[in-house]
Amino acid sequence: MSGGDEFHITNMRDFYNASGEGAVGRSDHNQQGAQDPQAVIEAMVRAIEALRGQVSAEDRVVLDESLATIRQGDGAPPGAFRRALGAVSGVAALVGEIGAPVAEAVRRVLALLAG
Repeated sequence: MSGGDEFHITNMRDFYNASGEGAVGRSDHNQQGAQDPQAVIEAMVRAIEALRGQVSAEDRVVLDESLATIRQGDGAPPGAFRRALGAVSGVAALVGEIGAPVAEAVRRVLALLAG
């Protein structure tokens, strides 16, 4: 950047700021606060259930199988919970805009798992 130029980008999760000559900056701020993991997972399940009625029979099978695994929680076999999230996310991406709430809900759950 040059001179007194300033550059700001904000969204729901991040704030980027770069100002002054040669300056580049990034500051991450979680503006959502602490979240109850169970509440985040329950919100995702509700979003998946809502999407279920709007997709093809083939996609509904994938969602149903994934929901069965997700509902097992810690009782699911190792790696199965994450694979189920991947399958759900894949369906959400394939169906486009109607899958956006599910994709966002999966992203929130993955963020919780990442710590």
